[in-house]
Amino acid sequence: MLNTLTLKKAHQAIKSKDISINELITKCTEVSQSKNNDINAYTYIKEDANFQEQSNTKISGIPLAIKDNFCTKDMPTTASSKVLESFIPPFDSSVTQKLRSSGAVLIGKTNMDAWAHGSSTETSDFDVTKNPRNTDYLPGGSSGGSAAAVAADMCIAALGTETAGSIRQPASWCGIVGLKPTYGRVSRYGIVAMASSTDSPGPMTKTVEDSAILLNAIAGHDPLDATTSPQATPDFTASLQKPIKDMRIGYIYHNLAEFEETKSRFEEQLKVLEDLGATVEPAPTFDPHYAIGVYTIVQRGEVSSNLARYTGIRYGGDRSHFGDEAKRRIMLGTYTLSKGYAEQYYTHANKVRTLFMRDFQELFERYDALVSLSSPGFAKKRGASEGQAMFGELEDMLLEPSSICGLPGVSVPCYRDETTNLFLGMNITTPWWKEGRAIQIADAFERATRWNTWRNKQ
Repeated sequence: MLNTLTLKKAHQAIKSKDISINELITKCTEVSQSKNNDINAYTYIKEDANFQEQSNTKISGIPLAIKDNFCTKDMPTTASSKVLESFIPPFDSSVTQKLRSSGAVLIGKTNMDAWAHGSSTETSDFDVTKNPRNTDYLPGGSSGGSAAAVAADMCIAALGTETAGSIRQPASWCGIVGLKPTYGRVSRYGIVAMASSTDSPGPMTKTVEDSAILLNAIAGHDPLDATTSPQATPDFTASLQKPIKDMRIGYIYHNLAEFEETKSRFEEQLKVLEDLGATVEPAPTFDPHYAIGVYTIVQRGEVSSNLARYTGIRYGGDRSHFGDEAKRRIMLGTYTLSKGYAEQYYTHANKVRTLFMRDFQELFERYDALVSLSSPGFAKKRGASEGQAMFGELEDMLLEPSSICGLPGVSVPCYRDETTNLFLGMNITTPWWKEGRAIQIADAFERATRWNTWRNKQ
């Protein structure tokens, strides 16, 4: 089946003329349309998607799904909110423009938590996305639609965004690979902003190799985004198929009560890293519970600022179309930024954020990488987030420290429960600008284990 190919395999098949680009696009579009009534991974599927750019790249002709907060000039961009239900941007985001220039084919926009507020995709104004591994369960979020589309072979690869876990957590729950780059590695221009100081676009793919290929296509300095780094972008595929012998890896958050049910399964996977020649040992670090408070204050404050522009004058509907979750975050954020409280809350939270950064700096003087589970447990059942104001923060707890610090990380499948068919993901965090090292470790782990369902088919 063409839609089940990895990005690397699809590129090879196109290059060798074993398949045509139009055959691949047609198959992915047909499967997306047939499965979407059940999975609801997409908010929009482009019926006339076709190959236009005659580019000789590794993503040329590859059908990709794009999270619905990336501006696309030929498709709606709603951020899964009724506020933007009728909005079609007059321009592309820098990332989607890069993809088009490289010959990628954007076949649709994926569902998400409205405005990226959540970790379940249950806050979407366009219905809940289901986890393709077990449709009684959630896919995670906020990039749940992208994770589900990849896991269900409704595309070859997808893009998501992460503010505090929104790439890696749904990747973990859906049994795929999610790569969050260093903050500033990939342009945010033309992406509906959630928390401007932490938002990071990144790949969501079937294999680690696919993530490296896709990151090559989207990374780099952008004059339209002053937060992007001017430093040269390395070839991330150069980190593939390299040994991790003699690396020092610290595993973190192993003593948390929330971790108890999955701790033994995760520790078994640490032995794989040791068998590959790495030194693995427990590493002391800040309690991630502190990151919940930091993230809550910073994110709500920046949400309040960013959503202030949606008045109904420029974009789509007026503010009466905001959902309950958006209203809660706007109110809390406005309060924390108000006169007399900004220093007490927002400024104080950023001071604690700096302490987290210093803690990571010290740890990376000793360790090449830090590993943990991507989420404390398996995917939760549909409906689990209802009435739970801090659902996302608790499910993303193990990722929030690295996200608020702008660090890169990769979530790679590390366990599958045979009864439920649900997955756990291993998060590999490395120093700033060292995505290649995270890719190297994740790739080595993936090749040494049986958890990746697409690699097993090859």
